[in-house]
Amino acid sequence: MSKDYKTIWNNCLRIIRDTLQNEQVYNTWFLPIVPVQLEDNVLTLQVPSPFFYEWLEEHYIDILKKTIRRELGPGGMLRYSVVVEQSIEGNPYKTLLPSSGRKAIHNMPKDIPININKDDIKELPNPFTIPGIQKIKIHSQLNENYTLENFVEGDCNRLARSAGYAVAENPGRTSFNPLLLYGNAGLGKTHLAHAIGIKTKENFPDKTVLYVTAEQFSQQFREAAANNNISDFMHFYEMIDVLIIDDIYFWENKVPKTQDAFFHIFNYLHQRNKQIIITSDKAPAELTGLEPRLMSRLKWGLSADLQVPNVETRIAILKQKLENDGIEMPYEVIEYIAYNINNNVRELEGALISLMAQSSLNKKQITLDLAKQMIDKFVKNTAREITIDYIQKVICDYFNLPIESIQSHTRKREIVQARQLAMYFAKKMTKSSLAIIGLQCGNKDHATVLHACKTVTNLTETDKKFRFWVEELEKKFKQ
Repeated sequence: MSKDYKTIWNNCLRIIRDTLQNEQVYNTWFLPIVPVQLEDNVLTLQVPSPFFYEWLEEHYIDILKKTIRRELGPGGMLRYSVVVEQSIEGNPYKTLLPSSGRKAIHNMPKDIPININKDDIKELPNPFTIPGIQKIKIHSQLNENYTLENFVEGDCNRLARSAGYAVAENPGRTSFNPLLLYGNAGLGKTHLAHAIGIKTKENFPDKTVLYVTAEQFSQQFREAAANNNISDFMHFYEMIDVLIIDDIYFWENKVPKTQDAFFHIFNYLHQRNKQIIITSDKAPAELTGLEPRLMSRLKWGLSADLQVPNVETRIAILKQKLENDGIEMPYEVIEYIAYNINNNVRELEGALISLMAQSSLNKKQITLDLAKQMIDKFVKNTAREITIDYIQKVICDYFNLPIESIQSHTRKREIVQARQLAMYFAKKMTKSSLAIIGLQCGNKDHATVLHACKTVTNLTETDKKFRFWVEELEKKFKQ
């Protein structure tokens, strides 16, 4: 009996979904895959783009191999076909390439730039609703300090940054159109949006890139309506090659006419393979008060979230900031700031600036003691979030252990107990799942975390010294 390639892939998807336990990753990187054929125990999968293929190969090849071989046996193999969409004289066509033919993609034709009379060009800082708009050079409104090189990559933002880089390399012609960047305030959405625009301008100097906030867009539309210039407004935005709309949640539950205008602009640009980048403080599913048809458009491309950076990324951000400013600072001070300021990047950089100001104005050397004095005041004015990283740091400081010891596989009694305490307090004081706690405490599974919590509870009841440790650590977390 021959095997059905669709059934085989559906079985693989069920296994992958259960293994990942991350709906966002599953929906982004596995649902778009289409099975093509099964021949000689080789399953061929169609993927939307070369970047998509490369991302799978770099990040999920192990899980794919295990799953394919589980379904097809030890000899099971995987092959990719990459869909490339291009446009010639307005007529779209699709080409299905095997993965081995990816290099040919770069030889395909690019967009022909708009013909502009360069002798009659003038540049305006805020161009909008101007007659003869085709003769105006549009100011991008990008902040040149916000570059991809200055955007520190970590687990918290790797998907968003990689997608942004792919967009800048091939704007409007990846499956990431629109690209929606979302996350809480202060995590770098605006920085990344500017960086994508800057990199696009570097790669394609003739393309027109424009950054505008949702609030500015609304204000411009109101002014156009008041002056009976809506046609000029629409024409202006239809000229943009890469349109960046920041803070789209500003439109929630209001400005229906503005949303309607943007809907038509979105359709016009998207149909002509122009790139659209949007940022939001909320995930698409949490946005309310947007027109349903506009919401559907936002879900066409990729929604990439930016999360709170872990301690390693926070240290890297601080070090880069200091390097850019040409300032040296003891590593123990950098580490102390990174462990104690953990809400977002904006607060992290704010704490660093405050410390440097304290040192400069009071003519004091930057030391760990000065950092502790300043950070304690800084943290009192902000809600301290207890994270797994912070818990590990406090416990390792208390027992005078290197932070790396908790991540190690050693079975030394003092390190095992410190790891168990970290798991216990992480379960008690954070909202993290058992799987996440185990992953960050030495790559353990959820059963090990449960065992650690039970062990700590039992020792607290039977061992006076151990109970003293727990009580002392609880006091430190409440400080």
